[in-house]
Amino acid sequence: MAKSLIIVESPAKTKSIKAYLGSDYDVEASVGHIRDLPKSWNPTSIDTPFDVPYEVTKDRLETVKKLRAAAKKVDMIYLASDPDREGEAIAWHVAQILDQPSSKVKRIVFNEITKSAVLDALKSPREVTVDRVNAQQARRVIDRFEGYGMSSQVQAKVKNATHAGRVQSVALRLIVDRERAIEAFIAVEYWSVTATLSKVSPTKPQFPAKLKSFKGTKLGDHDLDQVTAEAVVAECQTKSWTVISVATKEAKERAKAPFITSTLQQEAARRLGYGAQRTMRIAQTLYEGIDVGGPDGTTGLITYMRTDSTRIAGEAQAAARGFIASYYGEQYLPSSPNVYTNKGAAQDAHEAIRPTDVRRTPDSLKNSSLTADQLKLYTLIWNRFVASQMAPATFDQTSVDIEVGAAIFHATGRVRKFDGHLRVYEEGRDDVAAEKADTENGRILPPMVKGEVLKLHALVPKQHFTDPPPRFTEASLVKALEENKVGRPSTYASIMEKIRADYVEVIDKRFHPNPIGCAVTDTLVADLPKFVDVKYTANLENGLDEVAEGQRDWVEFLRSVHEEFKSAIDQSIPNCPNCDKELVLKRGRFGQFYACSGYPECNYILKSKAVAKAEPAIPPKLLDEPCPECSAQLSERVSRFGKTFVGCSAFPKCRYIKKDIPVSTGIKCPLCKEGDIVEKGSKRGIFYGCGTYPACKCTLSGLPLSDRQCPDCNGVLHHAYFRGRYTGIQCATKECKYKEKGQDPRPPRAAAPEAIVASPAPEVESA
Repeated sequence: MAKSLIIVESPAKTKSIKAYLGSDYDVEASVGHIRDLPKSWNPTSIDTPFDVPYEVTKDRLETVKKLRAAAKKVDMIYLASDPDREGEAIAWHVAQILDQPSSKVKRIVFNEITKSAVLDALKSPREVTVDRVNAQQARRVIDRFEGYGMSSQVQAKVKNATHAGRVQSVALRLIVDRERAIEAFIAVEYWSVTATLSKVSPTKPQFPAKLKSFKGTKLGDHDLDQVTAEAVVAECQTKSWTVISVATKEAKERAKAPFITSTLQQEAARRLGYGAQRTMRIAQTLYEGIDVGGPDGTTGLITYMRTDSTRIAGEAQAAARGFIASYYGEQYLPSSPNVYTNKGAAQDAHEAIRPTDVRRTPDSLKNSSLTADQLKLYTLIWNRFVASQMAPATFDQTSVDIEVGAAIFHATGRVRKFDGHLRVYEEGRDDVAAEKADTENGRILPPMVKGEVLKLHALVPKQHFTDPPPRFTEASLVKALEENKVGRPSTYASIMEKIRADYVEVIDKRFHPNPIGCAVTDTLVADLPKFVDVKYTANLENGLDEVAEGQRDWVEFLRSVHEEFKSAIDQSIPNCPNCDKELVLKRGRFGQFYACSGYPECNYILKSKAVAKAEPAIPPKLLDEPCPECSAQLSERVSRFGKTFVGCSAFPKCRYIKKDIPVSTGIKCPLCKEGDIVEKGSKRGIFYGCGTYPACKCTLSGLPLSDRQCPDCNGVLHHAYFRGRYTGIQCATKECKYKEKGQDPRPPRAAAPEAIVASPAPEVESA
């Protein structure tokens, strides 16, 4: 019988760890979280002591039963959930449900699923860190009451809104604010003048030079206008081009730091086209372990992938330096190990993302059981880590100034002297301007000396317009969230999925907010501006960090956030405009809504906003006709469904709408024999009914026949429809059952366009 039990999060880890430890250890999985908050729970107040009512989720009941049975059979239990705050909280939850003596339950952590890492972890067990657990509890409770509060707010005030959340609402606001900046952007015209030059002999290679100054005035990127550009061209056509300065210096480019969670998501999006969710799912499988064959068998290929630290363990750094020296040569090895500092308030709980064994190259895994996606992501991680420990690349940077009359032109270029880390890895770019700058800097210039005269081949003035700020890609949005310290890298993947599902569209890999997303953001900015502010959300993360470090009581922190949020929610709900009583949130068949608390005496309901269409609204057109109810002017306006109607200009105080005069068919109603059958309209289309409605409620589904009567009862015949489908001609008299075949008078539907067969997608080159 096993003497010890190790409980991990994922079942995929159990096989690897069992192989390392043998029969003295039993390994079970909690399959992630085993307890959570009840779905209906939302704290109305937070007092000391504060009891969070956790419950075992329905899909984990069997797992809990299995873990309790296994715990009774062993002498020692090791909680080995992931080495982050969430993993610490999972370990605490497992300890709570096992109901075993504290001396029997210990916590261990390992940053990689390898034999040495697991054995080292077992040598240094510890207690569960309660401060980190409390920080995770505080985050979960704040996410609950802010998420529920924001969701209720937008669902009651915005039609078709589905949800909102503490961090996702800030991410959505960044996207909407960027879209508004693009809509408000006014392009500014500017000009450039570019000369194509070469040495007099030989005439190759040719190189471009851009206008730098004219008549002693230095010109920036957007300072040149058309008049000046034409004056420069006229000035330079007949003058000689003389080199007045040549500057050459050596420039070094240091390697990028190894991946953290956010940079891995950004680079996988740029180079591989993977979304954050897909990247983290693949990385999870690489961390948990894959059968690579040979003596290693099933083993973890990378270290833990949820990290904000660029730190590298000393032994891993030494192994990388040894590999670089033997595989690439001593010239690629820096004199001392490369060390990278963490940004901002990084938790630094564990290492950067790296391969568990640098000797396990991507080429050595090509014939293993890795999928194509797994191999591509592993290659990206391996290349970045190895390059991070290599020598910098060196360049000769050359800068040349050329004088022609009253103008000075400038040319730049650089020549790579030593590739260094670029031999293994070069970071991708999602900014076209940055790529263009790299191209210009990488241009090779011919050797030139001061006083040398150059040959002009072309002088081109060109009109340009300033560009609006670019829409976010998934990579640039992750970068913006990280720079603003909004949320945690481990949550970025789920944030992307949530906003993509309902509030944004992805066009050409860039986020475009839809009308509902814009309306949700506008509502939250109007009602809860502080709680969708980037700085406030970042400060909240700092408060959670203080709780995790034991510097702040988690209940006191929770209470302060809860009271502030509840006060903001209360202030955002107006009183009833009819009776000035408080509006309360209610739930109906079609969702949540705010209604007067004085019901049934007052039946006021705060109607949700109609989501505006993407097209600009057409302003109302005033008519020279008074409203029959309040004497204000009538106006012609367009509804949100695109239909033109005439209504009172005093809306919403007066809700009069001028109804169209029904078109009469000239046929008497078969039911009352008094009114005429008239054409009417509804949401489902046109139908026919008695003109004396509501005195007579006769309705016909289709057009009545004016030239024929029923052969059985002399009643009115009409074309009949059932659920939109034509069924023939029948009698309108209920007692008469006469029916016959007929031809649908409606025009036939337009034929569907032929399907366009898309050409096959080009093959994507692996990283």
